[in-house]
Amino acid sequence: MALWSNLLRFRTAKEDCKEVCAIPAWFCRNCRVLFTMNHSDEKHQYSSLYLEVCSRNEEPRLPLHTSIVLFLLSYCECKSFKVFLVSTKPASSQSLKSQLPESLDVSDTHLEFLPQLVRGCRLPAVLDETGQLCRAGLAVVLRHIINKTLEADPSRNDVLALLGFKKTCLKACAEVSKWTRLCEIDIPSAVEKHLQNSTHQYQHPPPSILTLERRLAEPVKVHNDDKIRRQKLQEQRRNEEDKSSEGKQHVDTESKAAQSPQVYDGLELRAALAKLSVNSVPALTTRENSEIRKVKTTDLPLLEHVFAEGLYFTLTDVVLLPCIYQYLCSLQVHAASTLHQLPCLLRWYSHVQEVPGVLRAAKTCGMALSVPQFPTVSLPGTSAEDNSASILEQEENQEMISQSPFVGGPRPTMTKLKENGIKAAFTPHPCPAWTLPWDSLPRAINPTEGKMSNIRAVRKQEQLNNLVAMVAQLAKPGYTIVDFCSGTGHVGIVVAHSLPDCQVILIENKEESLVRAQSRTRELGLKNINFIQANLDYFTGPFHIGVALHACGVATDMVMEHCIQAGAAFVISPCCYGFIQNAVKFTFPKSKRFQETLSNKEHMILCRFADQTGFQLPPERRLIGKECMGLVDLDRSWAAETRGYSVKVMTMEPESCSPKNNMLTGWPVQKSGGKVTAGQLEGTST
Repeated sequence: MALWSNLLRFRTAKEDCKEVCAIPAWFCRNCRVLFTMNHSDEKHQYSSLYLEVCSRNEEPRLPLHTSIVLFLLSYCECKSFKVFLVSTKPASSQSLKSQLPESLDVSDTHLEFLPQLVRGCRLPAVLDETGQLCRAGLAVVLRHIINKTLEADPSRNDVLALLGFKKTCLKACAEVSKWTRLCEIDIPSAVEKHLQNSTHQYQHPPPSILTLERRLAEPVKVHNDDKIRRQKLQEQRRNEEDKSSEGKQHVDTESKAAQSPQVYDGLELRAALAKLSVNSVPALTTRENSEIRKVKTTDLPLLEHVFAEGLYFTLTDVVLLPCIYQYLCSLQVHAASTLHQLPCLLRWYSHVQEVPGVLRAAKTCGMALSVPQFPTVSLPGTSAEDNSASILEQEENQEMISQSPFVGGPRPTMTKLKENGIKAAFTPHPCPAWTLPWDSLPRAINPTEGKMSNIRAVRKQEQLNNLVAMVAQLAKPGYTIVDFCSGTGHVGIVVAHSLPDCQVILIENKEESLVRAQSRTRELGLKNINFIQANLDYFTGPFHIGVALHACGVATDMVMEHCIQAGAAFVISPCCYGFIQNAVKFTFPKSKRFQETLSNKEHMILCRFADQTGFQLPPERRLIGKECMGLVDLDRSWAAETRGYSVKVMTMEPESCSPKNNMLTGWPVQKSGGKVTAGQLEGTST
């Protein structure tokens, strides 16, 4: 009745819900109702883009992640989103008007009024028109903005180029890609910290800034760069000939000029800007002469960085520009001498401003870009940058040594563990014969209806039997179940159909997979399922059970960590043990007993041979691989048990359902009152 009375208060879609919350009626956040605009003059619906607003000295300000998103929206001239500035204080858009592009439809909202799916994610986040799919995290949101821009105007080659080679720019998860982490997390965080506590940090740039400086100083390798390098050699020789013709009295001056970066920037910058042109661009130069064509590729001059990832302007530069702009503004005011430590960064900053559309977009976002003054002295080995870089190089070299290739088999490592009383142990499956009623399930649920082969589809059914059986034993009505690394939703959709009293969330980084999962969900008419496109760390909402089928490498550990932090149970089938590596939040081995027995290198030996379980391998080799799998998962389970969890390492039934047939089931033993308790799985069957 209360909901009906609230519905009666609404005006048309363009009016405000004044009696309730004075916000646009198409989405009244107080009433938690999403309305569809069905006016005849409304040609399409808009996705909702939620951006964070913070405060400094009681004044609202835009954090860097928000500034980056606004800059890209302006650069792309994208108008496909209704933008909401999210804060914990009164309206902020008016006081921040100078930093908001006028072309955007911007409104204020309060943190507590966010849609529930958005509230469970870190901002920035985009909620699609259905209200069921949320995209969260800086890189995911930025890539989505680019895709929406291209949908509206496919001719925007400059926007398409932002996705980089093979459209993979910033696509990798920050947990496994150091470059993504540097650009998406480390540099924005370092600059935010510098701006908040900058008085003692002027003379020494943050390590992440120095890492970028070193990256920009490295030679560039791009796909099929032979032609550009030959043109560069021809240009160098032409410059040398022109210089020598001026007279021998200027030899010293000419030699220095020939070595100056500014002489060679021209060709690389022309190549970079030509890539961004919407129209066809003439060749950089005429064909090189025969003498140049005969030069070996190894003898050609190297290319220099023009932009962050090499020659071409990409999404990485979009992310870095607002960060570096604010950092340089701070340095120019308080410690201009520090700029001498960052010659490559300053050159990059100048190149970015050459890109068509950048100055316009920056101006609309309140960024007064200017051409930086290049330092007159930048001798190697004389600055704080070199000392810090040296420290970073030592750390990287040490990491390379610790992860150096190894030679030999797993037996010495397994023997060492056995001598210390450590042996793989598997808990019997509580319901080995249980199966879903596949013949009576809707076609869209059955993996046999997909593109996979019949043999693989049957194995997929068997894998799903195991995971759904475990989840069903752990679940209670009202539980939220998260399918991590969900792909096209094989696990999550079956769980949502089988447990209609539970809410299911599919989390996946790959947009194409979630779109397919959405399509299957619509076909089935499921109402208890939502979708989040994000790296795992950007999901912060509460849940009761986490599930993952064949979480690759360290993804298994990331899912376990997420579940433990949320106090949730988990059902995980690990995969790709050979891809396990030290991550930001954990190192291997993980448990105390394994750490006391094995080095990281010895643990990696176990991981490598845990992948030797393919059906085509000899039985003896597969048995060794299975034991290595059990040892790696035993280390994982012991680490979880020290944090209040009971963990069972099982084998999926039948064992032939997958070469990677281990299954980790864990739950917090100290939880009660509606939570899972120890022994819930023991002696039960579905």
